[in-house]
Amino acid sequence: MSPYVLIILSLSLLMGTCLTLFSNHWFTAWMGLEINTLAIIPLMTFPNNPRTMEAATKYFLTQATASMVMMFAIVYNAWMTNQWTLFQLSDQWASTSMTLALAMKLGLAPFHFWVPEVTQGISLLSGMILLTWQKIAPTAIIYQIAPCLDMNILITFALLSTILGGWGGLNQTHMRKILAYSSIAHMGWMVVIVHINPTMTILNLTIYIIATLTTFLTLNITNTTKVKSLGSLWNKSTPTTIIIMLTLLSLGGLPPLTGFMPKWLILQELIYNGNIATATIMALSALLNLFFYMRIIYASSLTMFPSTNNSKMQWFHHSMKPTTIIPTAAIISSLLLPLTPMFIMLT
Repeated sequence: MSPYVLIILSLSLLMGTCLTLFSNHWFTAWMGLEINTLAIIPLMTFPNNPRTMEAATKYFLTQATASMVMMFAIVYNAWMTNQWTLFQLSDQWASTSMTLALAMKLGLAPFHFWVPEVTQGISLLSGMILLTWQKIAPTAIIYQIAPCLDMNILITFALLSTILGGWGGLNQTHMRKILAYSSIAHMGWMVVIVHINPTMTILNLTIYIIATLTTFLTLNITNTTKVKSLGSLWNKSTPTTIIIMLTLLSLGGLPPLTGFMPKWLILQELIYNGNIATATIMALSALLNLFFYMRIIYASSLTMFPSTNNSKMQWFHHSMKPTTIIPTAAIISSLLLPLTPMFIMLT
């Protein structure tokens, strides 16, 4: 891809997200989401082959449907209330339609089917943008209008997402699909707490983005897309294997890593507010995620797949790709648990 085209698309992604974040008018918020969608599609189709084109088409159709439902909710709400302000969403039909549209945008269950298929069909870097940056704008809208949304539907979607996100990733052998199901489960954790403590949603989103960013960048350096390929990674690049292991355990929420912090705080908030059944289901569903993360770690560091190579040791992997951000992101995604009291004060 031409550097000039890449710069234009990157600036469009940045502008679309910022437009949604800083808007208090429904039309400008919707416009920012559309700019985001249209800017990422050329990135998804690089390199150009039938697989990436199919993934981009699925993503476009899903996002176009969600945008249509969202615009219906916006226009209906404006017709009923004579208001285009972002916080004025008082009609029940508009609230339900907006909840469904944002669930489609985020890939919450039962609208999650496009996430694994699209992520599997595109490159690692495009999948990284899809599962990290593209979640910011819809989450920001949910954060702002949480009191106006239909929370019964949203909590149901959140519980389904955590269960199906863990269940769907159990038998996967492709890293991109595993991270896609992980994204579905993490979106459920973010949405379930947004009505009680929206700041906790932002904390969870930040930690999830950093951990997922680290995982994708590490996989991109080693050109690893399957669990089987991780079996020989220990002999090629030991630090890379350790980073992948720590980051996946953090995504699974295993103490004493950073990923345990948002899950711990969210369960604590749910219990304090009397949602004991919801907290129990969320905690049990986290075990499903932790299981398939542990399966990846077992394949990458505790076993070695049969090889036709006569040599037991292989040449260490020296990648020419930039690795500047990976050490910092790996430290943040695994060693922030001692700072939990500070984050409690902020929330």
